[in-house]
Amino acid sequence: MLEDRWLIWKLRNGREDGLIRAYSKYKDTLLRVACALCRDTCQAEDVVQDIFVALAESAGRLRLDGNLRGYLMRCLVNRVKNLKTAKGSKPTVPLNEEMVVYDRRSNPEQWVVLDEQIQRACQALSQLPDEQRLVIGLYVYAGLKFRDIAELEQISINTVQSRYRYGLEKLRILLEGEVKP
Repeated sequence: MLEDRWLIWKLRNGREDGLIRAYSKYKDTLLRVACALCRDTCQAEDVVQDIFVALAESAGRLRLDGNLRGYLMRCLVNRVKNLKTAKGSKPTVPLNEEMVVYDRRSNPEQWVVLDEQIQRACQALSQLPDEQRLVIGLYVYAGLKFRDIAELEQISINTVQSRYRYGLEKLRILLEGEVKP
């Protein structure tokens, strides 16, 4: 939080290093959440790029309390919702391993198994309703707490918890259905 306040100060004062640091600090998290929400990796990359371009353009006018991460997540969720409203929500490119960042140098056999599991999980996640996928994406990939998601979405914390629980249950059913003969 202290670093975010420093970054916001740098952004407001036109310091390029503030934008560079904000990008390096939050791009991976934003991309994982965008992938989970968009179901299209190309579109997810475009959304994240658009967010940082907009941040650069409006940096001098930022009115934040020091929570840059929360602000960027709000921008991401709003941009994804606007895209879905404008274009519909049909995916054009399947989700893939870009949602997970890991080092493949250690134990390659383990990564082959993990890649397969990631593909199965991404496929199941893409079958969830948008509301459930949003809550799971923000909770798992962005690490937001339920109360933060509730505030971001302007819904009750009970609704957030229900969407999370129902989403996990549906994921469990989808994934177990693949395994059963």
